[in-house]
Amino acid sequence: METVVRPCIPPPVGRRRMEMVTRLRRDARLYQPLEVQPRTDGTKAHGRPREWGRRIAAPQDHEPWESRWHGGWAWAYGRRRRIRYQKVRCQGSVSGPEQLVHAFVFEVEGYEAPWFLVTTALDLSGEPVVEAFAARFRQEDGFRDHKQRLGMEECRAWTKEPVLRTFPVPMVAMMLLRLIQIRLDATWGERSYGLKPEWNRRKPHASILDLRRLFWRYRERFCKLLLRLEEIEKIPATTVPTRNQDKDAA
Repeated sequence: METVVRPCIPPPVGRRRMEMVTRLRRDARLYQPLEVQPRTDGTKAHGRPREWGRRIAAPQDHEPWESRWHGGWAWAYGRRRRIRYQKVRCQGSVSGPEQLVHAFVFEVEGYEAPWFLVTTALDLSGEPVVEAFAARFRQEDGFRDHKQRLGMEECRAWTKEPVLRTFPVPMVAMMLLRLIQIRLDATWGERSYGLKPEWNRRKPHASILDLRRLFWRYRERFCKLLLRLEEIEKIPATTVPTRNQDKDAA
């Protein structure tokens, strides 16, 4: 709460607000928005003022929620899926009593267990919430490719300098491989079928692993090129004679 949620909603002075979409615990504590009722008898309330409204059912026991089910379609994990969801506007124990959130219960096609999600973006309906949450999986793919494909997990450093030297290399390599992947899809389309692995011809395009294996075939040529570049750098630059030197020589 102190390092992630609270700095984003609401942010410190001068910072931009960041909305959040994340997973919700099955037994998360949710409360109805607090409605302060003014006292009609003219007296003041004693004790500490209330911050939370009435407790409502947890997401795993969402049947008593006072909201109806909605249906729709959302793009999640590679294909368009039918979804059905229930939404409640409430206070969340993580975001704090000052921030209202929308708690969702989703039934997603292809998944037996329901999805429990929460967001601070109150203007979003269920479809974009599912798509935003499912899109985070591409980040996990990026972490996997950096660690397993490009060797980032092999770095062992105890000082700052090795980190600064090592990590930019796989970052640049990943960027170049992604650019090649985009160029292949845009230029060849289905003709890039030849780059797909023999064991999975149904892949829509070549993955980072496929591209790495393709370039790995030419690693000897790359090594020779790097050695040649090092030799060129070691050759002293030839001096170009000036006009005065030409006259003296004459």
